[in-house]
Amino acid sequence: MAAISLAEPFLARDRDLHNRALVRGWLYIVLLVLFALVLVGGATRLTDSGLSITEWKPIHGVIPPLNDAEWQEEFQLYQRIPQYAELNKGMSLAAFKSIFWWEWAHRVLARSVGMVFALPLLVFWATRRIERGLGPKLVGILLLGGLQGAIGWWMVASGLVDRVSVSQYRLATHLTLAALIFTATMVVARGLAPHSEPAADRPTQRLAGVIVLMALVQIYLGGLVAGLDAGLSYNTWPLMDGKVIPADLLLLEPAWRNFFENPKTVQFVHRLGAYTVFILALWHMIATHRRQPGSTHTRRATLLFLAVAAQASIGIATLLMHVPLHLALTHQAFALVLLGFAAAHWRGTKGAYPLPHGIALRN
Repeated sequence: MAAISLAEPFLARDRDLHNRALVRGWLYIVLLVLFALVLVGGATRLTDSGLSITEWKPIHGVIPPLNDAEWQEEFQLYQRIPQYAELNKGMSLAAFKSIFWWEWAHRVLARSVGMVFALPLLVFWATRRIERGLGPKLVGILLLGGLQGAIGWWMVASGLVDRVSVSQYRLATHLTLAALIFTATMVVARGLAPHSEPAADRPTQRLAGVIVLMALVQIYLGGLVAGLDAGLSYNTWPLMDGKVIPADLLLLEPAWRNFFENPKTVQFVHRLGAYTVFILALWHMIATHRRQPGSTHTRRATLLFLAVAAQASIGIATLLMHVPLHLALTHQAFALVLLGFAAAHWRGTKGAYPLPHGIALRN
């Protein structure tokens, strides 16, 4: 009996590790679907396809038009909005189909990620594989996903009446919330993973967290750039409009509007954000090398800086080449990769979540 009692904590630990591996694998699948969703969303914006479906049909909308009559009906709905009248008047049905499929794919992926998250969550909960303290985090992510669906339609609705495109405010909000959901999912998944060494010191943790926050801010600024098509002008670097600090940054009144509505100001602030993230990542790498030389935290800080440098290079190339679709999508995709790595690194500096049965989790 004593031998059995001594073995019980280790059996419980093995069970906890097995459950964590299952939950973590599921969350990684969710991350892949989220990545695809954001990438298709970027293509939808860059191809001006986001207003091709003018109604919100959460259930019926999964089924696309199946015959010529249904295609004509969908096309006629599109012909009623300003974007068609002012930008695409005379568009052929074939051209409409090309933009329709991007938006349809984006909406179907959005519904899919909800199912990929909600159904396994219910199964894991019913089979008691969700440990104490993890449930609120996962439910919170699920609720953010539901909010994201509502914000997506709120964004589309902004372009159906008085505008030829969606509001840049709403587009940036939609993109940033998607990035926040991606970040939260990555943090939880990383917290469930084995960690090879103890947590980093507090300054390292804080700076890693600041980089995650700044990456989210930079993604928001990128959403404003996309919403205003600000990347299609001032296509030089490092100077902008021939100057280090261009003129007319505060042309609009009141002054705060320039940071959201003036394409020149928005692009300039996005550039400043990129420089800030680059400097923070460089500082973080150097400081971690000094504090914890040879550690896993140091190696990851180095990889993070290299990822930031690569993303900056992609962004500059995208700007200089006048935002070609393939480079713009690469820039958006790598932004999400960078954000995910930064979030995983930050969680890694803090160590794994404590095991329910109190035995340290190390690999």
